[in-house]
Amino acid sequence: MFGFAKKGVALAAPVAGEVIGIESVQDDVFSQKILGDGFGVVPEPHSDQMVVCAPAPGTIVSLFPTGHAFGIETDDGLEILVHIGLDTVEMKGDGFQAHLAKGAHVDAGSPVVTVDLAKVRAAGCDPIVLVVLTNKNQVKSLSLDLVALATSGSNVATVKMG
Repeated sequence: MFGFAKKGVALAAPVAGEVIGIESVQDDVFSQKILGDGFGVVPEPHSDQMVVCAPAPGTIVSLFPTGHAFGIETDDGLEILVHIGLDTVEMKGDGFQAHLAKGAHVDAGSPVVTVDLAKVRAAGCDPIVLVVLTNKNQVKSLSLDLVALATSGSNVATVKMG
């Protein structure tokens, strides 16, 4: 009522799958929160293709030429990196198709990149999708709603800014 409590920013699963804490990711840069706090979504194992969606409304502020990662800034100023897979930068864009460009406005659940999971797996890459809050000095807390399987677009976390 007096503005003492900051409202939380809801984050949706960018793909369907199992939501895990970022500490459980098999990559030190992410698991040690070097880039920031966040979570991962392990995609369903039997899918050959996945559409990676925006986890929150905002503006696409970066889109890697390889299509393996993109950044969103929300209207609240939260900076979100969505990183598709581990070591997928080595694929040089093969198997990734971006649907939007830098500057595009997205809603939570807006399709951003389609990924050929068969190619990702054939390249020996882990297909996990990471959601990382890169402006960690402005993030007060992140709470995950750990569920067995999240659907794409369902809210799975809340960020308190401070």
